[in-house]
Amino acid sequence: MAEFSLPDLCDNHSSVLAVLAPGYISYGQRQVYAGSIATVKCHEDNSLVAERLAQPGEGRVLVVDGGGSMRCALLGDNLALKGSENGWAGVLIYGCVRDVEILAGIDIGVHALAANPMRSVKRDTGLVDVPLHFAGVHFVPGQFLYADRNGLAVAPLDLLL
Repeated sequence: MAEFSLPDLCDNHSSVLAVLAPGYISYGQRQVYAGSIATVKCHEDNSLVAERLAQPGEGRVLVVDGGGSMRCALLGDNLALKGSENGWAGVLIYGCVRDVEILAGIDIGVHALAANPMRSVKRDTGLVDVPLHFAGVHFVPGQFLYADRNGLAVAPLDLLL
């Protein structure tokens, strides 16, 4: 991955970048990451998150719309490790994570709203590779997400080429 600064990307590409509303917390070891977007839409069921992270990530970022639920976590240490081992650059969750002290040592970017120790249910419900909308931004599979300590942003193309 090329080095970048999100403020510099915003300065140079403001016409194509959509910046997420503040409020996401970084939990993973990677503080700076970027990649093509893959999506999952689910509610309190992380079955499809697990399924996606078991597949080759090829440097992509999995964006998960958990509806902002604060009742359970959609990602923990086991899934984050699976994602790291399978080449995912990061995971953005509109919801919660758990095992935060372990996530901090796994080589993957993780952003979420909060931590919650409760695990999700497993019903194999949800949608994969659909457009999502949260935090004031549209997420379309194949677009690019950029994350660093300054925040998160989405662009329709790879700005690091």
